[in-house]
Amino acid sequence: MEKDNKIALLIDCDNVSAKAIDGVINELAKYGVVNIRKAYGNWKSPQLQGWEEKLHPFAIIPVQQFAYTTGKNATDAAMIIDAMDLLYSQQIDAFALMTSDSDFTPLVMRILANGLKVFGFGEKKTPLPFIKACSQFIFTEKLVENDDVSGTGETECNSSSNKKLSRNELRKDSGLVKLLRTAVEQTIEDDGWSHLGRVGQYISNNSSFSPVNYGYKKLSDIIRVSDLFKVEMRKNNSVMYIKDERK
Repeated sequence: MEKDNKIALLIDCDNVSAKAIDGVINELAKYGVVNIRKAYGNWKSPQLQGWEEKLHPFAIIPVQQFAYTTGKNATDAAMIIDAMDLLYSQQIDAFALMTSDSDFTPLVMRILANGLKVFGFGEKKTPLPFIKACSQFIFTEKLVENDDVSGTGETECNSSSNKKLSRNELRKDSGLVKLLRTAVEQTIEDDGWSHLGRVGQYISNNSSFSPVNYGYKKLSDIIRVSDLFKVEMRKNNSVMYIKDERK
C-alpha cells in the first residue's frame, strides 16, 4: 500500500485493551494515514476509563453506544453500520478493526469483497475465523511496551509476549514453516531462487501473517533467523533472494 493511502480505524473498546493503541497507530503508519479514528462503547461504563485517557492524545473520536438490552452488544452493531457508511460514502483505501470479537468476521469479508484491505488488531483470545479473515492480523500484546504495564507479574508476562522467537521456536511452528515454504515454492524463478518481495506479496495475498506476531519487524528477519532457506543478496546487496534449504 502507498504511504498516502487513507485508513479508517474503528475500535471496539469493549473487547480490546487501550494499552496497545500507540503500537497500533505506529504499525498502521507503515501503510498510510489513519485519517478516521473512532472508538465505540458505553462511555458511562467505568470499564472504559483506560480508553478515555487515550482519546485526546491520539485524536480518537468517541462514539457513545448505550447497552439498550442486557446481553446484547449494541457496540458491534454501531461499528458495523459506520463501517458500511464509510465504505460507500468516503474515499477510504483500507480499514483497521481493533477488536477481539469474531462477530466482525462477516464485516471483514464484506470489505474485502470491495477490494479493500482490512488490518486486524486483537488480543490473543481472538477467535481464529476473525484472524484468518483479515488481510493482516497482529496480536495487541505484541504492540504493548513493557513500561505501559503495571505490576511485576504483568510486566514479566508482557515481556515474554514481546520476545523474539528463537530459531528452534520458529522452526517448530509448523503453520509458519508451511506458509514460508509454500510462498517460496510458488514464487520460484528460472534459476531456482525466489525474490523476497514476491514471497512477501504471496504471503500477504494468502494469509493474515505479520512478522510482528513472532517478535520481528520484517519478514527478512524471520527468514534469516529461522535458517530454513539459503540467502543470497543481489543488486549491490540491496535485494534478497532465497532458496529452500532442502533443495
